[in-house]
Amino acid sequence: KMGHFYYACKAFDVLERLDPDPEFWEGKRGAAIGVFQRAVAGKLGGEADKLQEVVDILRSTGNPKADHVVNRVIKPWAKENKVRLDI
Repeated sequence: KMGHFYYACKAFDVLERLDPDPEFWEGKRGAAIGVFQRAVAGKLGGEADKLQEVVDILRSTGNPKADHVVNRVIKPWAKENKVRLDI
């Protein structure tokens, strides 16, 4: 309700940069999908910039699975729903 997925995504990003443990990637991916889910549900409201930041975090990961999440899930939804994202 209060952006927990967003902050979890940022925290897992920092943890993954410090230690490339696959569990940190899984946590970051799950939190990113949580932010996306809130966007789909229309609950981000004036915080749509958080979805952009999550996309940027995923893109900076260098994990091929991140490209899948961005290009096959988030990007098509954003295009279909006229949500402007710099992807």
